[in-house]
Amino acid sequence: MIASFESGGISMRSFRRTVRLAGISALALICSLTLPAVAQQKIPIQIALGDVEIQKVPFQIALDKGIYAKNGLDADVFYTTGAADFARRSSVNVPASMVKPDEAPILISGGTPLAVGVVTDIRNWDKVILATTDPIVHWNIYARPEIKRVEDLKGKRIGFSGVGAMTHYIALNLCRRMGWDPNFDVSLMAGALTVDGLKDGRVDAIIGDNMHGTMARAAGFPVLLDLTQWKMPIAGSGVRTTRTWVRENKEAARRFTKSMVEAIALFKKDPNVAYESMKKWWGVTDVEKLKAMYADAATLPRKPYPSVEGLKLTMQTYDSHEMRRHKPEDFFDASFIKELDDNGYIDSLYK
Repeated sequence: MIASFESGGISMRSFRRTVRLAGISALALICSLTLPAVAQQKIPIQIALGDVEIQKVPFQIALDKGIYAKNGLDADVFYTTGAADFARRSSVNVPASMVKPDEAPILISGGTPLAVGVVTDIRNWDKVILATTDPIVHWNIYARPEIKRVEDLKGKRIGFSGVGAMTHYIALNLCRRMGWDPNFDVSLMAGALTVDGLKDGRVDAIIGDNMHGTMARAAGFPVLLDLTQWKMPIAGSGVRTTRTWVRENKEAARRFTKSMVEAIALFKKDPNVAYESMKKWWGVTDVEKLKAMYADAATLPRKPYPSVEGLKLTMQTYDSHEMRRHKPEDFFDASFIKELDDNGYIDSLYK
């Protein structure tokens, strides 16, 4: 047999080497077919948007532009039914296909409500803020036309969304600055962050974000006070989850945070991408309204660290025996933002 190989010009050593190389090639082929499939497996993640406002748009963009997918996430993004209902009462209609009653491990909503919830409801003990996309109050007070001055709000009804919410926090600080007793000098009305409440006279003024404010102005209700001038810190809209989820899903949290800062950069650099997203998700097509809503894009930070100053003022505003057991650091985890900041990734998005 050896002779026959040699007589044919192939030695046993060459034959074995050929077989070995063929085996390696076959193994490489198998790997080339199987490894990409493994690499393409994405981590599923649900992201609930807790209210309809401009700070939510980057999270919509991250889905629409494939940013989540690029970073290895199979993302399901939706508005909560409560958020869609509030928006509808200000003439913004989120398509039914983008609304779910489901809870999600990631909620894009206010950090101030989280802190208040942690100290008032035992079910919230594990909740934590990963990012703040809204660290300074930039909302306005909108009033019925007959009210001409902020001082005229004394004795009137001021609408906000809910106790402990960011609008409630602003209302309480408005009272503090004006020297009013929030229980007897004004009537603070929950469930009233809507233009409908102004139209039918159930409230005299509302504390409105950019989206609700745009619709209020379009309905003929002027800005009574621009709160931006106060430069009031707030733990506003941002990323909320639980410490348990973070501990069990660190890679998902890392990929999500990376997707968020990338989407923020795109949102800030290209208004047309933002307009496209608002048209799709909010059903708003009026160009002037879209531009007015986008005006707050400048306030959205490139590096959305949790707002420590906002949490400090939250703790003062909602001072209590239980609140005094805590320090601001108890309410947030900045490690994922810090990692992207320290390695230069966030800065690289703006070059």
